[in-house]
Amino acid sequence: MITELTEPLKDLDWNDVPRVEEATTKILNAFADDRGLLRRVVRAVPGDEHLCELAEHYDILDKLVLHDDAAGWRLRLHIFLPGYFDRPHNHRWTYSSRILRGSYQHTLYGLDDKLDENTDVADLQPYLVRTEKSGDGYTLHHRMIHAAVAEPHTVSLIVRGPAMKDRFLVADRATGKAWWQYGAAKESKEQAAKKRMTAAQIDKTLRALAEFQLI
Repeated sequence: MITELTEPLKDLDWNDVPRVEEATTKILNAFADDRGLLRRVVRAVPGDEHLCELAEHYDILDKLVLHDDAAGWRLRLHIFLPGYFDRPHNHRWTYSSRILRGSYQHTLYGLDDKLDENTDVADLQPYLVRTEKSGDGYTLHHRMIHAAVAEPHTVSLIVRGPAMKDRFLVADRATGKAWWQYGAAKESKEQAAKKRMTAAQIDKTLRALAEFQLI
């Protein structure tokens, strides 16, 4: 089923945001509208060693990878835990999102043309503030700087494109500092293990999704 749905992503130019939006919307709609399909894919994660290794737990966010494609893109499920907030940041990849439950305030700051570790964080100007709620979707280019503040237990489905660069920048408005973060390929085994979900945490996440009546 996933193979049929992902046919539009073959040879996709992930810098072409309108085309990415068109192609990924079909996939996100299919899973959002068919909870039986979503349930089967989510419940298959514990039995897949590779997907279990990609599942991540943080204090304020859980991430499940539902599909890891050889072409470099992934289908992910994000569960925003109480207290979730983003620092302004860009991304290593273009992505599309569909909100399945809850909502978050989404702030866009513009492109990352002059964004580096010497950036004066106080100069970051919000250009758009909107609320992404259940049923909403959008596509964001990897050069866009943005941040989100989520309601507890908001859940979103993500199609994350292939990495276009090896690092992204995070800016902390409270401290005025900015720093680079790198992808998993540059992490130590200790860093990767620290954020990897345990089997018990994956099971707890699946039980929460069932309680939310998403699977």
